[in-house]
Amino acid sequence: MVSSSPSGLLLTLVLAITGSAFFSAAETGIMTANRYRLRHQANLGHRRAQRILDLLAQPQRLLTLILIGNSAMNIMAGSMATLLGLKLHGDAGIAISTGILTVMLLIFGEVGPKTFAAAHPEKVAYPAAFVLTWLLKVTHPLVTGVNALASFVFRFNVLNSSHQEELNSEELRSLVHDSGHVLPNQRRGMLLGVLDLETICVDDIMIPRQDVVGINIEDDVESIVLQLRSVQHTRLPVFKGELNNCIGILHVRHTTRFLQSDNLTRAEILQHVREPYYVPEGTSLPAQLRNFQKQRQRMGLVVDEYGDIQGVVTLEDILEEIVGDFTTSVGDHSKSLVAQPDGSFLLDGSISLRELNRRLHWQLPQDGARTLSGLIIEYLDVIPESPLSLRIENYVIEVLQVRDNTIRSARVKLWEN
Repeated sequence: MVSSSPSGLLLTLVLAITGSAFFSAAETGIMTANRYRLRHQANLGHRRAQRILDLLAQPQRLLTLILIGNSAMNIMAGSMATLLGLKLHGDAGIAISTGILTVMLLIFGEVGPKTFAAAHPEKVAYPAAFVLTWLLKVTHPLVTGVNALASFVFRFNVLNSSHQEELNSEELRSLVHDSGHVLPNQRRGMLLGVLDLETICVDDIMIPRQDVVGINIEDDVESIVLQLRSVQHTRLPVFKGELNNCIGILHVRHTTRFLQSDNLTRAEILQHVREPYYVPEGTSLPAQLRNFQKQRQRMGLVVDEYGDIQGVVTLEDILEEIVGDFTTSVGDHSKSLVAQPDGSFLLDGSISLRELNRRLHWQLPQDGARTLSGLIIEYLDVIPESPLSLRIENYVIEVLQVRDNTIRSARVKLWEN
C-alpha cells in the first residue's frame, strides 16, 4: 500500500524513476555489449558473461520484459506525480507535476542511463543480467502471453532463439581492417592475407612463363654446370628445347654432390630429376595450399586447358600472400619496381597488377589483364611500339621497351590534374 503522505508519494516517485532508469540502462548495456568478448569470457567459464549471452539468445522475451518493466515504472511515476501535484497545488498541480515529471523521466529515466550504459556497457550489463534473469522467471507467464498476443495481432514470426547471425567474409575483413588499435599492423596484414586467399588464384601470383628460369637439358654439360653454380633458385624445371617439353624438377641442393665431377654427364643430372607436378590454371590459393600439403610438393607448373605451361607457382609464393615477402627470398621483387626521383616508378612489364596495387596502394584495374604489360595491350588493343605514352584512369604510363610481343619495361606515375 502506497502512503498518501507527500513524503511517501515522493519516495515512491523516486523509486519509479530509478526503476525506469534501470530498465533503460539495462537495455542499452546488454544490447551494446561486445558479443565476441562475452563469448570468449564464457568459454573461459565466466558465468556472468554466459548469463548475458543466455539473455541475448532470446531477444524477444528480453525486450518484452524490459518494455513491460519500463512502462510499469513510467505509469507508476506518472500516477505518483499526479497525486503529489494534487496534494500540494490542487488542480493546477497536475499540469505542473506533468511538466516536471516529463523532464525528469527524459533526463534521469532515459537519456542519462542510456548514455552511461552506452559508454560502459559491461559495467551495466553484468549486474542488470542477474536481475533480468530473475525477473524473466518470475514474469514468465506474463511475458509469454504478451509475446503471443503481439505475434497474433501483427502476424509476425517469433524470433528463433537459436538463430545467430554469422559474419560473412566481407564483414570479417572490415572487422579485422578496423582493429588497428588492437592488432599490430603485421598481424592485421596476415589476417587480411588469409581472408584474401579465397579471391586469389595461382594465375595471380605465378612466375610467368617468360620469366621462368630452368635448365635446357640439350645445352652442353659445361653450360648446365655453370648455370647450376650461379643460380639463386632452389628448384629448377628441366626441359628439352622449350619449357612445354618439361622433363621434371631438379632440386639444386642435390646437385652439389656431382658438380665437382670432371666427367659429369646428362644422364647423371637426369638421375636427380623428379617428376614434374602440374597445377591447373585458375586453382584458388587455399585449394593449392592443400594440394601442396597433400602431395608433399613445394613447386608446381601452371598449365592451361591445352596443357601448355603458363608459369610456375611455389609454396613460398602462397605463404608470402599471408605473411608478406620473405627477407631471404632470392627473387627480390625490388628489381621489378624501382622508384624514381620524380615520383614515378620504373616497372617490369611482367609485374602483376595485384602486387603493384598492394605495394604502392594503387588502384589499377584488375578485372581483366593480370600484368602491367597485359593491361597496356588490353587497353590499346594492339602491341605498342616504344616509346609511347598513355593514360589509364589516374595513371600516366610510358612504354619504354617492347620485345618478343610483350612490354618489357614501363614508367608509371600518378596523373596530376
